[in-house]
Amino acid sequence: MARGATRIEVLERVAAALVLDGTVAARFRARALDLARAEGFGHAVITHRLVPLDGPAGAVLVAGGEAFHAPRLLPESGDLTGLAFGAATLGPGLPERVSALFAERQMSLALALDAIGNLMLLEASRRLQDAVIAGVRRAGLTMAGELRPGDPGLALEAQPAVVRLAGGEAIRLTVTRSLALNPPKSATVVYGVGRDLPAVSWSRCDDCRSRPTCRVVRDAALPVPA
Repeated sequence: MARGATRIEVLERVAAALVLDGTVAARFRARALDLARAEGFGHAVITHRLVPLDGPAGAVLVAGGEAFHAPRLLPESGDLTGLAFGAATLGPGLPERVSALFAERQMSLALALDAIGNLMLLEASRRLQDAVIAGVRRAGLTMAGELRPGDPGLALEAQPAVVRLAGGEAIRLTVTRSLALNPPKSATVVYGVGRDLPAVSWSRCDDCRSRPTCRVVRDAALPVPA
């Protein structure tokens, strides 16, 4: 594994929260879980870095030689001193297997595996956030505000810079010409970091037009056992 990358188990955490009752959908989820286990799709890889600001905080934040127009990250109080960049990926295997299943016309199994992949990426993102928080606390700082390229508040054009500053090369994460992440089951994130930052009252999802149809939100809402 490349320096700076951390491999984490995510599949079994997802599996523990899934309801596998007698419904048709549950049977396909169970088959997808078995397939993911058998083909070694149980892990994600994460990387993150804390980068000090190159100058005073303003509407345009400059860190690591890159400029980000992200005024939403400016705190109401406290002192913003840096940005934390993170990236997570499931790697190419699971998305390629989903595509192969679609090509074989195993649509239901493909959709079930894709949904499990979304949940795995969500779990990886949570674990990434935990790792960033731990690093920020070790530095004696606080963290507030979360944006991802393409969110309201951070342009998609920031994606290559975010990947570079997060250490994306360590997890073989690249950006396509259309600014999509490759492998596709991947995510990047930027956090505000500083001294005495207050808790924010907004979420990166608040103004998203895709929220009503978001697959990640839908998959995260799958019922869990009591």
